[in-house]
Amino acid sequence: MQKSINFIIAFFIFAVSFAQSKPETPEVDPIQIQKTYTDWSAYQSKNIMLSRDFTAFDSNSKEISKESFLDQLANGNYIPIRLKSEDSKYYYQLFGIQPNSDTSIKATINQIGFDAYKNFKMEGTAFPKFSFKDLNGNLVSNESMKGKIIVIKCWYIHCTPCIKEFPQVNKLANEYKDRKDILFISLAEDSEEQLKVFLAKRPLKYEVIPNMKVYMNEALQLNSFPTHFILNKEGMIAKVLPNFESLEVALAKESKL
Repeated sequence: MQKSINFIIAFFIFAVSFAQSKPETPEVDPIQIQKTYTDWSAYQSKNIMLSRDFTAFDSNSKEISKESFLDQLANGNYIPIRLKSEDSKYYYQLFGIQPNSDTSIKATINQIGFDAYKNFKMEGTAFPKFSFKDLNGNLVSNESMKGKIIVIKCWYIHCTPCIKEFPQVNKLANEYKDRKDILFISLAEDSEEQLKVFLAKRPLKYEVIPNMKVYMNEALQLNSFPTHFILNKEGMIAKVLPNFESLEVALAKESKL
């Protein structure tokens, strides 16, 4: 009898502790942040990274799957807000878009949600078959990359965000240069001639494969650039990421597995 009582007390303490540790307070006012598109966009770009691992809550504070969360962002009338927490984990909750908010907020978040949902659904699947030569004439294929972690940057010359992150991705590639089990490859839309002229002025420390527009459009179905992929050593897509900040965190995690 005493054991049963002790068990019940222990369970009650655990349940209370869990309830108290569950984050509930948004880090910004969900209504105030929607006053202007500029305010919301600045918050979204700096604080919400949908490609990261996070615990998701719906508009009623009920925990839901990441897939459901992204689906509602893509098709619903919500914005994501990070919740304050005492740990380093990410907790995002859906909050309704206000009727008087700039219509651009809904249009933009629906597109962001759509891209994030599509990327999420690619994770855990095999990277599409390919066999191409880089600018140095080296053959790059699924077979040649087996047993290695592959970091892939998809871009094109006239993509401003793609070029802006060159210093960061170059630094990242340099940090992992001694890891023989990690390769950095880039797929570019542009021709070999265009890339050689461009990269002579703005070097990229990735193996660069030219003329990849059709492959990226059809095989990868990309509509947003830059897009980064991390493939695990089995050739499966571990992560699909929209920017360097997300890539850096995800690669640090994958490289330790």
